[in-house]
Amino acid sequence: MAHIVILGAGTGGLPAAYEMREALGKEHEVTLINATDYFQFVPSNPWAAVGWRDREGITFPMRPYLEKHGIGFIPQRVDRIEADSNRLQLADGQTVDYDYLVITTGPKLNFGAIEGLGPNGYTQSVCTIDHAEQAWRTYQEFVENPGPAVVGAVQGASCFGPAYEFAAILHRDLAKRKIRDQVPITFVTSEPYIGHLGLGGVGDSKGMLEHEMRQRHISWITNASVTKVEDGTMHVAEHDENGELKKEHELPFNYSMMLPSFLGVDPVAEVPDLCNPKGFVKVDEHQRSPVYSNIFSAGVCIAIPPVEQTPVPTGAPKTGYMIESMVSAIVNNIQAELEGGTADARGTWNAICLADLGDTGAAFVAMPQIPPRNVSWFKEGKWVHWAKIAFEKYFLRKVKKGTTEPIYEKYMLKALGINRLKDKETG
Repeated sequence: MAHIVILGAGTGGLPAAYEMREALGKEHEVTLINATDYFQFVPSNPWAAVGWRDREGITFPMRPYLEKHGIGFIPQRVDRIEADSNRLQLADGQTVDYDYLVITTGPKLNFGAIEGLGPNGYTQSVCTIDHAEQAWRTYQEFVENPGPAVVGAVQGASCFGPAYEFAAILHRDLAKRKIRDQVPITFVTSEPYIGHLGLGGVGDSKGMLEHEMRQRHISWITNASVTKVEDGTMHVAEHDENGELKKEHELPFNYSMMLPSFLGVDPVAEVPDLCNPKGFVKVDEHQRSPVYSNIFSAGVCIAIPPVEQTPVPTGAPKTGYMIESMVSAIVNNIQAELEGGTADARGTWNAICLADLGDTGAAFVAMPQIPPRNVSWFKEGKWVHWAKIAFEKYFLRKVKKGTTEPIYEKYMLKALGINRLKDKETG
């Protein structure tokens, strides 16, 4: 009997546990370990930050659902991975031995890279439900004393979609409160242009997202690096296309939400030869560590090179569709090895995304993620807004049931109206 341990219960980890359990049968043990005992649907956090969602609606306790499917669950932080001895040391003193380890931890949020950044500083975040709840508390004070707002993503960030979402959602909520005219909004991003998204742009993302920003009277600064945040002031260096300093800005704000750069989580980053210098897990085309043959990894915690070099550093995003594909490849590879076969499954590193813009939305498909692409498609409309709301309900319902079907692929194909998507990818 093999013991498969999945570390991290986010968008990748929880579905991975269900899929692994079904694929391997009862003769093997599957255990999920996570620092908290609840699942949170992170894509809903921009809504929660303005009070459009609450914790109860986008989180749920995992234990009863996992136990129903015969999956072990340990809600504890992992302090150390002893990869040479196939053992985990947990925060409460437990040790857990494994035959295979699947790392789906997500990132460490690198607020400390910039003085004054983050929930412990002067800006808000939508990276976790705890952060979104703090952002909502601060926002309620802000609407009683409105003034300038600054939204965006700092240098080194790899996740830009939620920044665009929050800027548009903020606009919409302020307009509903009839105080939008009292809140100048500035979008600050390390991207070389609006709509780059860490992907080198997708279709007409530049033109369409610039249009959406203008429609909402949101000004922007691109090629931006945040040098320091003080109470009520953000210091921003704007660079030219060669990365040379172009202009320095001191942006006043009464409210700010800025996405940080990411690092690998400490116990993963500390494993010798497992990660790159930033702590992201190095994997081969089969999602396996080249150094530790029984360690696989998927999601935001893996090392993916930037799509292109930009004047101010930007990373490449890992979308839910891509993560789902990585997870399925890992499950297939572990199953194949346990059955005496060859672990040759590969994830499909394609980017598909639905982004809510308050009362409309934007959707894109980039296949593959790195250009030139077989499919490069970007559309906007109110249908995307409603499609993302429906997807939230669909995803939460499916993971509670313990589904092993590809949730993102099945829903996205339907929502985007793209038939035979995999055939399109290969031409």
